[in-house]
Amino acid sequence: METNTNTFDLSDLTPEEQQLLESIRERKQKLIKEIQELKDEIAEVSNEMETIEVSDESKNNPKNKQMSIGKKKFNMDPKKGIEYLIDHQLLVNDQEEVAKFLYQGEGLNKTAIGDYLGERNDFNIAVLKSFVNLHEFSDMILVQALRQFLWSFRLPGEAQKIDRMMECFAERYCELNPGVFTSTDTCYVLSFAIIMLNTSLHNPSVKDKPTVERFISMNRGINDGGDLPPELLTSLYDSIKKEPFKIPEDDGNDLMHTFFNPDKEGWLCKQGGRIKNWKRRWFILNDNCLYYFQFTTDKEPKGIIPLENISIREVPVDKSNKPFSFELFATGQDIIKACKVDKEGKVVEGKHNVYRMSASTAEEKEEWIRCIKQSISENPFYDMLAARRKKAAHVK
Repeated sequence: METNTNTFDLSDLTPEEQQLLESIRERKQKLIKEIQELKDEIAEVSNEMETIEVSDESKNNPKNKQMSIGKKKFNMDPKKGIEYLIDHQLLVNDQEEVAKFLYQGEGLNKTAIGDYLGERNDFNIAVLKSFVNLHEFSDMILVQALRQFLWSFRLPGEAQKIDRMMECFAERYCELNPGVFTSTDTCYVLSFAIIMLNTSLHNPSVKDKPTVERFISMNRGINDGGDLPPELLTSLYDSIKKEPFKIPEDDGNDLMHTFFNPDKEGWLCKQGGRIKNWKRRWFILNDNCLYYFQFTTDKEPKGIIPLENISIREVPVDKSNKPFSFELFATGQDIIKACKVDKEGKVVEGKHNVYRMSASTAEEKEEWIRCIKQSISENPFYDMLAARRKKAAHVK
C-alpha cells in the first residue's frame, strides 16, 4: 500500500505533540498578521512622506495660500469668505459649486457652514437645496439620515433658519424614500421629535427620561391624522437611546440648547375637569410641555399638556376655593390639546378648556407663571413646530 508522506494522522501524535503543533500554528498566524501590519505601516509612512513633500511644494503655491486665507475668512464671516473665494476665482459663483465646497467642508467650521446655509437671500436658499441634495438618504431609516445630515453642519438656533433647513431635509428624505411617510410634514415633525428625544435621553440635566411608550403617545396622529406604526417609532427610540447624535463642535447656540430648557418642577394642586376636586400632582415643565405625575418616582406621566396655542393667567381668590391659583387656557380654540392616562392605562385626549392649578405660596405661584410664560414665548420655533404638527395631523 502506497503511503502519502505529505499528510499524517493527528491521532498518531501524543497530547503534548498536538498541543505543541497548535501552538506553532497560532504563532504562525500571529507572525503573518504582524508582517502584514508592518507592511501597512511602511505604506502609510511612505504616503505621509509623499504628502509632506507635496505640502511643502503647495505652501509656495499662491492659489493655495489664497484658498487658505479664504477658508479662514469663511470661518470668521461666511459671507465675506465666499465673496473672497469667488473674487479670487477659487470658487465659481454657482449654487451647485458653492454647495459642493461646503459639503466637502475641508478646513471649514461647521457652525459657519450652518450660518451660511441658514441665510434667507435667494442664493443662499438655492445653495441650501443643492447642499441637501448632495446627501444620499436612500433606504436609510429616518434616524440614520438625521445622523448624517446633522453631522455635515451645525444647526443654528434661529427658528426661521431651522425651519428652512429641516424643510429641505424632509423633502429630500421623502423624495428618496417614497411611501415611508404620507407627507413631508410628517417627516418634519417626527424629525424634531427625534432630536428632542435625543436631548431628553442624553442630557444629564434632564431628570425625567422619556420612555418608549411616552415617545409613541407624543407622536400620535401626525401621519395625516393617523398613527405611525409603533414598531417604527420603537426602532427610532431604540437607536437614539443606544447611540446619541454626534454633533459638531458646541458653540452654545445650537438646536440642542434651543430645545432643552427644563424650566421648573414641583408640587401643585390640579383641579379636575369633570369633577371639580383638587389633587396633588408633581409637575415638570420641559420641552415646551407640562407633564404631571401622581408621584415623583413615577416613570410615566398621568397627563401631558403641550404649551401650544395656550395662555396663562392668575385666578382671583374669589373665583377659586384655593389660594395662589393660576390657569392655562386655550387661545383661538375651545379645547386644549392634551392627553392623559385613564384608569385602564390607555392614553386618551383631554377634555379641558382650562387647566387650573394652585401653588403652595404666592412666590411659587409667581415662579410657575413666569417659567410657563417664558416657555411659551421664549422660543418662536415652538409656534412654528406646532403649526407644522397641526398640518401633519390634518386628514387629507
